[in-house]
Amino acid sequence: MRLAVIPARGGSKRIPRKNIKDFCGKPMLAWSIEAAVASGCFDQVLVSTDDAEVAELAREYGAAVPFIRPAELSDDHTGTLPVIRHAIEWINAHSSTPVRQVCCLYATAPFVRADDIRQGLSVLDDTGSDYAFSVTSYAFPIQRAIRLTAQGRVEMFNPTHFNTRSQDLEEAYHDAGQFYWGRAEAWLQGKVIFGEDAAPVLLPRHRVQDIDTPEDWERAEWMFKAQQAQSEQ
Repeated sequence: MRLAVIPARGGSKRIPRKNIKDFCGKPMLAWSIEAAVASGCFDQVLVSTDDAEVAELAREYGAAVPFIRPAELSDDHTGTLPVIRHAIEWINAHSSTPVRQVCCLYATAPFVRADDIRQGLSVLDDTGSDYAFSVTSYAFPIQRAIRLTAQGRVEMFNPTHFNTRSQDLEEAYHDAGQFYWGRAEAWLQGKVIFGEDAAPVLLPRHRVQDIDTPEDWERAEWMFKAQQAQSEQ
């Protein structure tokens, strides 16, 4: 079985009810569910939540919510791995078809497209990796990053690159925070997602935005609306 798991707690401190808050005309969670369903990659699109309202909305948009996530996996300190492991174990215990591949898709990923998810599966299959996850490039060379000192001054992390031209520096990438494909065994064994046996799925910077604060949310809406307007031209 190929499974999508969308973690979607009811609680959120910085943006209350973030996962079901309206984002450009739909509940935030709906965008991820619809992309997963449209990809055609999954035998089941599952939302893992501790919240009855989130569960009801998820079902309205086509996801399965076969269980309510236990409280011990729903606090602010619970990471992604145990949530995905719990979902896999639950499905394996209640289905005659074992889970083989899993895509963790975040509930706050309105920019993700069905094609991105399909590309991630292709990368996972083609490379034989434990994981394949979305990445994007830094907008500025990290080799020229600076820190602010306790004395109110600036200091380069790597002074040797003070005179190096930007075009001569190696490009660096970071986690795009949208989806993480993996073999079920890798999830169950708790293998590190950012380990040596992970492959990148490159996304353009204009479709990547963390949404952790109200300012992030506002910026994401601007980006989303601009891209919608461009696609309608």
